Amino acid sequence: MNRPETAAWVQELIGRAPRQPDRFTQALTHGSAKADHYERLEFLGDRVLGLVVAEWLYERFPEEPEGNLSRRFNALVSGETCADIARSAGVPQHIRLGKQARDDGAVDSVNVLGDVMEALIGALFLEGGLDEAKALVRRLWADRVDTQRAAPKHPKSALQEWAAANRRKPPEYVMTDRSGPHHALRFTVTVAIKGAGEASATGGSKQEAETAAALALLEKLAG
Repeated sequence: MNRPETAAWVQELIGRAPRQPDRFTQALTHGSAKADHYERLEFLGDRVLGLVVAEWLYERFPEEPEGNLSRRFNALVSGETCADIARSAGVPQHIRLGKQARDDGAVDSVNVLGDVMEALIGALFLEGGLDEAKALVRRLWADRVDTQRAAPKHPKSALQEWAAANRRKPPEYVMTDRSGPHHALRFTVTVAIKGAGEASATGGSKQEAETAAALALLEKLAG
């Protein structure tokens, strides 16, 4: 790795000196840096994370039905969760970005941070196998699994249920804006329930914006 502080950080993150430092450099490199970037490692890491979390939930909640496990799983492997964990682990300080991407704020993009976190898991899986990747995920995700007292309900599902319970038409989602460069797109979505209210939110993907808008409307309806 070409930055000593990044090499030391990776060693602390995985618990030992990497045997193939260039692979971790790749995991931290955005496509805008015009070098080997993280996308292939992110593809792999996404699948490894899914397997580790699915097995973990299966063991941790032996009495829960598939539907509850799926809701827990979706919350734990979402882009927002991966990005939050990346921030907590100190990932942003070590991402390699091109100048334009950095100027555009990609270092704090949910999509970029989530992808890099998954790429790091993929890099560790290739170097240390499933056991080391599992150990990393279990350490970084532990608080989130242990504090999930009940299976979280997705905001869009909760809003749909609120509409049905209150004899309203289903929520309607409309994308009202899309802006920003390709590597840092921002989507704005407005959700409305006729006769009840509406709310808008912005996110790094249409799905993220819809989720945030649903949550905002739920909070408005509860208040």
